[in-house]
Amino acid sequence: MGSRQFIALGTSSMAPTRYRAHNSYAVRWDDQLVLFDPGEGTQRGCTLAGVAIARATAVCLTHFHGDHCLGLPGVIQRRSIDNAAHPRGLPELPVFYPADGQEYFDRLRHASIFHDESQVVEQPVHKAGPLATLGKLELSAAALVHPDTTFGYRLQEPDGFRVDPEKLAAFEIDGADVGRLLAQGTLETPNGTVGAEQVQVPLKGQSMAFVMDTIPCDGARELAADVDLLVIESTYLETESELAAKYMHTTARQAATLATEVGARRLVLTHFSARYPRNDVFYDEASQFHDDVVVAEDLLTVDVPARR
Repeated sequence: MGSRQFIALGTSSMAPTRYRAHNSYAVRWDDQLVLFDPGEGTQRGCTLAGVAIARATAVCLTHFHGDHCLGLPGVIQRRSIDNAAHPRGLPELPVFYPADGQEYFDRLRHASIFHDESQVVEQPVHKAGPLATLGKLELSAAALVHPDTTFGYRLQEPDGFRVDPEKLAAFEIDGADVGRLLAQGTLETPNGTVGAEQVQVPLKGQSMAFVMDTIPCDGARELAADVDLLVIESTYLETESELAAKYMHTTARQAATLATEVGARRLVLTHFSARYPRNDVFYDEASQFHDDVVVAEDLLTVDVPARR
C-alpha cells in the first residue's frame, strides 16, 4: 500500500487571514492525487506542501462560491505549463463540478490569456451517485444543503482480501510457495491441494469523505458513513449556531456529532471563519463528541488511519 494522506493547503472560509489561506486540499492515495476545492492561493500552497499539480489525477469542486474555486484558473494554467514541458505530455485531468454552475466553470476555465495545454476534461455532476473510477478508487457524490447547488464527495477503495499468516502456517506454506499459490489460485502440497481462498481473509476497503458548506443533512451522513477519514467544514462554534443555520454551515459540535453517529473513524475539521483566530477552540468543542479529532492547519498532513 502506498501513501494515503490528506493535505490541507488552506483552511480559511470566505476570507483568507494572516494565518489561513483560502480553503484548498489535496489527497494522495497510492497512485492518485485528487485536489478538492482549490481556493485562492492553491498554486503556492501546493509548492509549500510539496504537492505537484502536474501529478493531479482529478479535481473536485463542491460548489462555485469563491473560496472553493478561485484557485482553479491557476491550477489549470500551471498544468498547461507543466504539460508543455513534459516530453510525452500529461494524461487527461477530469474536473468534477455541479452541472448547473457551468457558466462559472467556463469563466474560471478561460479566466485569462494562456495557451491551453491543460488536458482538462469537464465532468459536470448532474445528480448524486457514482461518478468515476480513479485508479482503483470509486468516486461518488451526494447532494448537500447550501444556498447554491453543492455536492460532497467520497473516495472508496473496493473490498478485497489479505493473506493470513496463521492460515499459511496451518498449511505449512511459506517462501516462494506463497507467491505461487496466489498467482495460480491453487498449490499442490504434501497435505493436498490448497486454494488461495483458504489462506485469505476479507479486507475492507478504506474510504475518505469530503463535506463542505452544508448544514448536517442526509447527503453528509451518506458520504461519511463508516469512512476512515472524514474531512468536514467547521465554520462556526456552537455559540454561533444561529449564524451557522442562517448561512447553512456546520458547527464543530455538529460535525463531531454527525461523525460519531455514522461511525466515521478520524474527523478532520477545516473551513474556519476568520472570527476565530485560534484553532484549539474547535478541538475543545468537537473532542467532547468524537474521540479522534484533528483540527486542520495550513500545510498540515493527516494520514488515513491504519486498517482496523
